[in-house]
This record gives sequence, C-alpha cells and structure tokens, in this order.
Amino acid sequence: MRGPIDPVPADVLAGIVKAYDIRGICPDELGPSAARGIGYAFAEWSGATQLVLGRDMRPSGVSLADAFASGAQAAGVDVIDIGLASTDLLYFASGHLDLPGAMLTASHNPAAYNGVKLCGPGAAPVGASSGLADIAQRAAQGATSTAGGGQRHSRDLLDMFAIHVRSFVDVESLAPMRVVADTANGMGGHVLPAVFGPLPFEWELMYGELDGTFPNHPADPIQPENLVDLSERVLEIGADIGLAFDGDADRVFLTDERGRAVSGSLLTALVAQAMLRRCGPGPILHNLICSRAVPEVITEAGGQPLRTRVGHSYIKAEMARTGAAFGGEHSGHYYFADNYRADSGLIAALVALEQLSTAAVPLSELLAPLDRYASSGEINTRVADIDEVLRRVSTRFARYSQDHLDGLTVDAGDWWFNLRPSNTEPLLRLNLEAPDAEAVAERVSEIRALLA
Repeated sequence: MRGPIDPVPADVLAGIVKAYDIRGICPDELGPSAARGIGYAFAEWSGATQLVLGRDMRPSGVSLADAFASGAQAAGVDVIDIGLASTDLLYFASGHLDLPGAMLTASHNPAAYNGVKLCGPGAAPVGASSGLADIAQRAAQGATSTAGGGQRHSRDLLDMFAIHVRSFVDVESLAPMRVVADTANGMGGHVLPAVFGPLPFEWELMYGELDGTFPNHPADPIQPENLVDLSERVLEIGADIGLAFDGDADRVFLTDERGRAVSGSLLTALVAQAMLRRCGPGPILHNLICSRAVPEVITEAGGQPLRTRVGHSYIKAEMARTGAAFGGEHSGHYYFADNYRADSGLIAALVALEQLSTAAVPLSELLAPLDRYASSGEINTRVADIDEVLRRVSTRFARYSQDHLDGLTVDAGDWWFNLRPSNTEPLLRLNLEAPDAEAVAERVSEIRALLA
C-alpha cells in the first residue's frame, strides 16, 4: 500500500464536498482515484490506528471501497471492513468499536451517484465545520510518500446491530401485526430481516433485493410518488402499517393502515412521547421545519422542546450539549442518545411499532391527536440570487416575528414558514404551516410570488 497518493483536483473537490458529506456522479466526479485520496486524507486527519468501513449496494461501491481502503492503508491505518451495511449499521460499528468510520453511499440519490459519509470515533459527526473541510484540503495536497502497512480485515456486526436496535423496545409488548416494508432495493433489504426475524410481526418485504440501479422506483421516500406501491400493498393485504426506507436505510417514513403517508413531524412527535416515557422528562430536539405540533406534544409529555437547525451535524452537537434523549427531523432522520446520538430509521420504526402495539388502535387513530395543522410540504424554487430573495421576503413580512437560525423563519401567529437555501443547489426550500389547507394554499401563493 506504499506509493504516492495523487492529489484530488480542487475543482473535483469543490463539486463533491457538501455540507454534511461527499457526493458525486461516478466515476466522472467521484472515481477510485478521488476515493483513494479521500481515504488517505481521512485516515491521516483522524489520527487513529484503525477505522471502520461500510458500503451500500451501488455497483460503484466495490471499487470505491477498495480505493478508499487502499488510501487509508497507505496512511498506515488498519481498515475494519463490515461490507454491505446501512448507514445506521456503520454508525453502530463506529460507536461500538469507538473508531472513526466511513460509509460509501449516496443515500437517496439516483444510481449514477455515490458518496462518502464520515464520522469520528463514537459516531461523532464530521461535517463542513467539524473536519470535512480539513479532510478536503488534505486530499487536495496528496502525498509523495506514504507510511503504508495498514491491514484490511472483514468483520460482521449485523447480528449485534440487530440486538442493539431491538433493545430500544420491550419485545414482549409487541403485537403480531401485519407490516409491509418497502426497502426500494436499498440496504433496508439487508438489515431489516435481521432485526425483524425473531419478532412476532407478520412482515412482508417489498423490493428487498439489493440493486443499486433501483429498478422499481427511486429510494427517496420523502417524495409521495415513491410511496404509491407501498400504500397500494398496505391496502391490498390489510396491513396495519407500511414502512418506507431510503437507499442507505437511515431514514424511514410510514403509511397508516389506510395507505396514507405519515409526515416526519408526526413520527417525531410519536417517538418523542415514547422516549420521554422511557427516559423521563428532559430536552427533546426538533429541527425548525418540523410541525408546530411537535414542540406542543413534547411539552404535553413533560419534555423540553429545543429547536435546531436542519442537518445531522447540528442535531448531534446539540444532543451532546443538552443531554437530549432524542431528536427528530421532518425529513425522516431520528436521533437517539443511546444510539451514540446517531440517526436510525430502524430504531424509529420499531419504537413506532411498539407504540402501535400497546395502543391497540389503528395507526390513523393513534396519530390523530398529533395531526393538528396543514402543511405545504417542501417546495423548492430555483432562484438567481438567494440572498436578495431572502431580503425581499423578510422585508415583505417585517411586521411579523422573524429569526435567521437557518434561512428565514417568519412566525405570523396562526401560520408560519421557513425559507432556507439548499446546501448543494441554487434553490430555496419553502416549508409553511397553517390551520387548514385553504390557508396554506393562499399563503404559499403569496410567498411564491416574491420568489420570481
């Protein structure tokens, strides 16, 4: 593994290094040479003697993982390769082994993409402000000579991970419900059977074959069109609940027994109730685009709601600072203090199934008290000058309470909205909530007129 490490060109790094991870089209933007350089830079930056490596089912993952491991070994670091994994399995491995980790995945992106999610020992976040910029800078420099000598070992942690996930619920309380899980040919098809195997559910896996070309539908469950097959199957067999996972299976969305999609905010509220019962009163985090119902439910359950920016690095840092037991994002990420503060769609799904089991009512009935407002969903608009548009909108609604924690949030009393820039594209993302659908439509129309 000795020999020079080619510098990763600055223009390549500028295109693939995002706010929270590394992502690009393979091999044009992210190929083996870049992966080797990033592997070397990450290993050197970490200062560790070992790191853990996993990958999803994308065809490009094998060569990228080999190249990344080669780079890390060239830095003299041993690579513990856990092979095919969901991102939450990689985080578990990092936490359990207390080692830095790298997950080769592009999550919900199309098949042409791949990427790298990095974490420090104990699944600590690595983002733009917590090491990723330094790693990119090192990758741009390359190395004329290397330490070499690092070894690569395989290790299977799937069964241990499954036991860990099940530890978040009282298995004896679980009812023999009918569950459909659409894993969209992603890593959920690998990890879900290991978790659900000994449980009393009658469960069915849709699109469980690992196939990174996504032959059935995109692995992006936040988009309603990607829930159609799941909803239809839930209705067809009379299932109690549907679960939809993204490509690397760290996010989950639900459908109820009527086939209707459940928002990430509603699942955040439901899991928050459960975690407060489990852990006792204390802080619970929610990001600023969650429904207003979320902090209301947290308060009613004896918790202290704390509002955060969007993004895993911010949520994990706030969990460490505040000691929060749980944090949720409207986008389907759910973070648990006892999961090394990392997010896990499987844990959130299992907690929801426990709540459904003990409530002994349909999911729609269980969620009805939490579903208090109408929402626009996320509306993306491409704009030429993001800062100018934000100033224009802020001025238009200057009479209302505003803050700039993440983009622009305007609280107009019985309705509110957040308008924030994308981290990767010249887009503004609008999320708006109001008492009813008619009010939502009226307010969305008013704001969109200002974005042109």
